[in-house]
Amino acid sequence: MTPPVAVSIAGSDNSGGAGIQADLKTFTHFNVYAETVVTCVVAEVPGKVLSIQPVQHSVIRDQLHLSLTHFPVAAIKTGMLYSREIIDLVCEIQEALPENDRPFLVVDPVMIASSGDLLIRTDAVERYQSRLFPLADLITPNLHETAAILGTRLETLSQMKDAAAALFHLYRVPFLLKGGHLKSAQATDLLIDSAGLHEFSEPYRHGIPTHGTGCSYSAAIAANSALGLPLLEAVSVAKQFITRAINDSFHWDTKTGEVHALRHFWK
Repeated sequence: MTPPVAVSIAGSDNSGGAGIQADLKTFTHFNVYAETVVTCVVAEVPGKVLSIQPVQHSVIRDQLHLSLTHFPVAAIKTGMLYSREIIDLVCEIQEALPENDRPFLVVDPVMIASSGDLLIRTDAVERYQSRLFPLADLITPNLHETAAILGTRLETLSQMKDAAAALFHLYRVPFLLKGGHLKSAQATDLLIDSAGLHEFSEPYRHGIPTHGTGCSYSAAIAANSALGLPLLEAVSVAKQFITRAINDSFHWDTKTGEVHALRHFWK
């Protein structure tokens, strides 16, 4: 069978745990053909971002244009877009597509790495809100990103529920709020859409760094949307996938200490 096609528009992570590399692994796990549009080259390892080099804007545009015109793309996942200009060019290409023929668009608003390093220019946050969010079929912020969007702190599940309602009221687009940063007994994520609020919970695994979790989770949703699953089912399958990838994660002891990585391929 010819597999469905999905595109990841994101940064390159040399450690292989997040960004384009994590998306490639995730799409492949679900037997979805992966295309990539590299926005930035990032020198990082789990817990540390050393440097970021944006790709020339015309090259980003060419990558995305060719991907969309030469393949039957069913889903797009955006990750690290970094700047206002990159967000604008992604929006321009998406807006130019016939509205009833646009791929399913999952926006992972990558702003802050698990290490706390900033992964976006400060003037780009407004562009997410004013231009890219209205084009999305699903937006998947973590708690730090949700706090940045709403300008409020989130420390409890009740506050997450209030934030989900506020985001849907503002943008009228489904949001999946990822609750792993609460570090409670359950890792609970909240999906809000026109039908209401839906909870997805799995036991939280303490002591396992989660570099690349958000990238892989949103890519799994995009992959399953490309496969034709409705949103709730795509999120449910993706939640089970990322939980297993964390539970079965790799671990090495090195001269600089422990290092962990998600296991994207499991049976």
